[in-house]
Amino acid sequence: MHNQEAPAEHPQLTIGMDIGGTNLRAAVIDADGTIVDLEKLPTPSEAPALEDTIVRVVDTLRARHPQVAAIGLAIAGFLAPDLRTVRFAPHLPWEDVDVVARLENRIKLPIVVEHDANAAAIGEHHRGAAQGVGTWALFAIGTGVGGALMHNGELYRGSFGTAPEFGHITVVPGGRACPCGKRGCLERYCSGSALQLAAHDRIAERAYPESVLFTRFHRQPEEISGRHIVKAARDGDKLGLEILRDVGEWLGRGLAMVQDILDPELIVLGGGVSADADLFLDTAREEMVKNIVGQGCRPLARVVPAELGGDAGMIGVALLAAQALD
Repeated sequence: MHNQEAPAEHPQLTIGMDIGGTNLRAAVIDADGTIVDLEKLPTPSEAPALEDTIVRVVDTLRARHPQVAAIGLAIAGFLAPDLRTVRFAPHLPWEDVDVVARLENRIKLPIVVEHDANAAAIGEHHRGAAQGVGTWALFAIGTGVGGALMHNGELYRGSFGTAPEFGHITVVPGGRACPCGKRGCLERYCSGSALQLAAHDRIAERAYPESVLFTRFHRQPEEISGRHIVKAARDGDKLGLEILRDVGEWLGRGLAMVQDILDPELIVLGGGVSADADLFLDTAREEMVKNIVGQGCRPLARVVPAELGGDAGMIGVALLAAQALD
């Protein structure tokens, strides 16, 4: 475990950047964890373009905020114990890459790197839903599903620094192929990319031909996005509602596994998809209760959306960058 003490306040600003498989979001953040400025861009699929984009975004924000004194990068991938090398990232174009070495000569400021879910957990611990909680877990639901675990204010990373990968629990043996190389991972059934996969399957099956999702996208299903599915669900579309209900069921089974193994008092749902948790959270809670051991004989973790939402990773890694200035 590595202690993550709350950083001392600094007059300087820091930049927290959350590099996800779909979008790159960067915020200028003050010592209180308040977002002062924000940039959002699609995440490039090639490493040189991604690194150029990171530098360009940092330069843009520094031009508007010269007080920026350090940079934090929250990255969706497996990090080496040095917390600068990306060993493997299923949704990013880095493998065995020392990201700090690639960027420090171009940015010329201190750079801190953290796993995106761990960064989100730090944000929620200091400024969000997990303040004052002893043992708790975070599901970061975005393009994929990341995980973090904290006990008494400390991150648990495991013996080799990669724990906990909740998104790669196998829930369907031989199921959908995952970018990690396995099949049937949880994130292939309850993430942003899972929404699209489910929609493709339902459209191919000609389920709900009256659905706006079918009538609009049956000729070009590759153009459907998670936002289209969420909007359809909010408008009462049966196919959209079914897809979100399925997401809730799969998530609930994953929550039950985490409850049985780790017994946390709180589970926080973060990441971009959590903004629409009201569409699947009740289903997830019900499925969690049905799948835990000792039903009715044990306390259950509270399951709540992240208070910082999709901003938690940026805020958490910016706070770590501020701490690095001490």
